[in-house]
Amino acid sequence: MVSTIAQEAGPRRGLLLSMGSLLLCLFLAAVDQTVVATATPTIVRELDGLESVSWLVTAFSLTSGIVSPLYGKLSDMYGRRRLYLSAIALFLLGSALCGLAQTMAQLIAFRAFQGIGAGGLMVLTLAISADIATPRERAKFQGLFGAVTGVAAVLGPVIGGYLTEHISWRWIFYINLPLGAVALAVAFAVLRLPRRTSPHRIDWPGAALISGVLTCLTLLASWGGTTYAWSSPVVLGLGAGAVVLTGLFVLAERTAKEPVLPLGLFRDRTFTIATVTIVLVATGMVGAATFLPLYLQLAAGASASNSGLLLLPLMAGLIASSAVAGRVVTRMGTYKWVVVTGAVLATVAAFLFSTMELGTGAVTAGLYMVVFGIGLGMVLQNLMLAVQVAAPAADRGAATSVVSFARNVGGAVGVAVLGGVFSGGLGRAALDSGSVGAMPESVRPAFAEAITGVFAWVSPIMLVGAVLLAFLPNVRLHRDT
Repeated sequence: MVSTIAQEAGPRRGLLLSMGSLLLCLFLAAVDQTVVATATPTIVRELDGLESVSWLVTAFSLTSGIVSPLYGKLSDMYGRRRLYLSAIALFLLGSALCGLAQTMAQLIAFRAFQGIGAGGLMVLTLAISADIATPRERAKFQGLFGAVTGVAAVLGPVIGGYLTEHISWRWIFYINLPLGAVALAVAFAVLRLPRRTSPHRIDWPGAALISGVLTCLTLLASWGGTTYAWSSPVVLGLGAGAVVLTGLFVLAERTAKEPVLPLGLFRDRTFTIATVTIVLVATGMVGAATFLPLYLQLAAGASASNSGLLLLPLMAGLIASSAVAGRVVTRMGTYKWVVVTGAVLATVAAFLFSTMELGTGAVTAGLYMVVFGIGLGMVLQNLMLAVQVAAPAADRGAATSVVSFARNVGGAVGVAVLGGVFSGGLGRAALDSGSVGAMPESVRPAFAEAITGVFAWVSPIMLVGAVLLAFLPNVRLHRDT
């Protein structure tokens, strides 16, 4: 049986060291989602694989998303410590292999392998933090997790560009080795978690079906409108496949003795509302990260190579509010009105994005981004807290993996839907987004209008999330579980 949180947490020093290891691992896994962006042209020139370059990101995202539910469920069954240490080791091995790759095919395969370890880190760091901290302490630490995720998102392209330019693209992977080794050593020495025993029945059909759902959604987002037209049989088939596999997955989980995703979790209103809202918020976040740099290249004349830095105001707001909101929730002992307020701020900011025009300056857009980031920071990690509080301790790993999966779905579907809105709004303007700064003046208004049209959709999406969050139960957080 799981011991009380007070027993699990151990001495304060051990708690802080353990959290430090978790934060470092989450940072490494999150950075590697975006670190290849600015290194891609150099990698393509050296390894000669332009036709398959999109798989550098897709392979990592696909495998990390597929294994997330498995890590969550297996950690509930067997305990998290060994799985966490194994995930670090797999991530480090994958990083080393990526750095040694001699062909594009090898690099893609090793990125997929690296994603298997990263998926475990993303799920288990959050699940373990819930094991070793009380709910009120957890709110404060979740703020730090949100801040680290925000820093990683903006630093990924910056780190990748710097290392590629000054050393070698291979060091965007090698740099993980010493940092990961420190996290592994600390976790091995100080991380103490409760042992769990449960029937050893792994739900392989459920795992296979949910993997199929995510594969269909990822490929649809990756290929739709680029490799294949949205109306092509391939894209339509992927959409249909996702729907059919989702139905089969629900049927399989209802009869499974040890489901990889216990459907009973969705009977809890907090869990259901939080999970659906995470999908919506992830859609808005991906939309901002994709289209805001493109807009600022157009309106402010910034270079494409600095596109990652253009998101600094958004990330600054997200980082600051994540840390502050965590402390506020810790002091108040409740999270409901913090997340509702955050969702409303994000909705307002998305609406302000939709009002931008070609003459809107970078400072004004930056202020809008700060507001959007503050809203996101108040929502994201506190929804994770809501899910972990709502789930029984025995299902906490599975519940955490649902959040990771929901973010992947929101991101994938968000890219597909908002990309379709952008393409539709662009109409006949034949543009190359890679040369925005050199585009003719005559087509710039159409381009700007298409981008702001995307945010005309993001705003109501975020509003739906805010309305849903208003129906969250006003749960009081206690100092024990």
